[in-house]
Amino acid sequence: MSTDMHLQKFAVNYEYPVKFTRGIFETANTTLVDSIKSSNGPMRVVFYVDSGVVEARPRLLDRIASYCEAHRDRINLVRTPVIVAGGENCKNGWDGVRRIITELGELKLCRQSYVVALGGGSLLDMVGFAASLVHRGVRLIRLPTTVLAQNDAGVGVKNGMNEHGVKNFVGTFAPPWAVINDSEFLESLEDRDWRGGIAEAFKVAIIKDEPFFEFLCDSASELKGRNIALMEELVKKCAVMHLQHIATSGDPFECGSARPLDFGHWAAHKLEVMSGFSIGHGQAVSIGMAIDSCYAWKKGLITEDHCMAILKGLAESGLPIWDELLERRDRKGTMEVLSGIEDFREHLGGKLCVTLPNPLGQKIEVHEMDIDLIDECVAFLSDYVGGE
Repeated sequence: MSTDMHLQKFAVNYEYPVKFTRGIFETANTTLVDSIKSSNGPMRVVFYVDSGVVEARPRLLDRIASYCEAHRDRINLVRTPVIVAGGENCKNGWDGVRRIITELGELKLCRQSYVVALGGGSLLDMVGFAASLVHRGVRLIRLPTTVLAQNDAGVGVKNGMNEHGVKNFVGTFAPPWAVINDSEFLESLEDRDWRGGIAEAFKVAIIKDEPFFEFLCDSASELKGRNIALMEELVKKCAVMHLQHIATSGDPFECGSARPLDFGHWAAHKLEVMSGFSIGHGQAVSIGMAIDSCYAWKKGLITEDHCMAILKGLAESGLPIWDELLERRDRKGTMEVLSGIEDFREHLGGKLCVTLPNPLGQKIEVHEMDIDLIDECVAFLSDYVGGE
């Protein structure tokens, strides 16, 4: 019996600007309004704002309203900005997503309308996920407010939600309409959020750019001390490296198994879940990179000196390289964090693909991990931290 087939094949080109500025809601700053395409009068716009940012900046909502009024020929603010509780918990459960979907429907936003998400990476994920479902995609403008969101989570094409105990189990690939990084927001961050994004810079530097790694190590203490000029340099360099990877990897929607930008993440995601998300994402990534860097050293992929430089750089930036949760074991005596490898394997489509430095500033993908050696690396880190 014969089978007829037509092979359907087409390509879709995506482009979106990632802009760097200060004082986004100053009337004279047109970065935001210039990102809103207006062909026939003012465009309908709704803002979703992270409650933590509002708490840190009490005048923010008034500034948004004043800005939109000053540019009312381009922006139709359809309602007062909606305050949404940010942080990792907003990605757990579906209440927030349902609320936004309902609101966008009641406001009669169309595919040419704009949702502006202002906040940390978790808020951007949740609001972006909801916006990607309404009309199969309402235009989304991201205004990231944390280091991690500005140099990593907010500039890419993914939206992720946590489900049944797995980090980012649910989500969509939905490129934003625009991303605007305003470094002014970084100045009001708590230390944990300021430092968390430094881990993502180390991540790309360790596997892609040794000179950038050296810059991070040389600047570690000043970055920890909240040098805004150095942080602006870090954010822009790291964001551009992420964007270049998305554009040139040949796999922007991650159909394959290799995820080099997830270096250190198999342990990080598991530690976040094990801690009930009391460990920040950047801090968890730092611990995950410490484990995998030690593993790479023990495997002969990087030198001992380079491994020690990684650990020192992370620690001097104010990032952790070990946590007591690594001591937690199941009934069989196996470290609980190791189940993160299987979670990672499932997330990658059934084939394990872990990125390791080889040598420093370059990468290799490995498809199996030596559990006993990971145990040895964790023990080494415990002794290393205890000896400081």
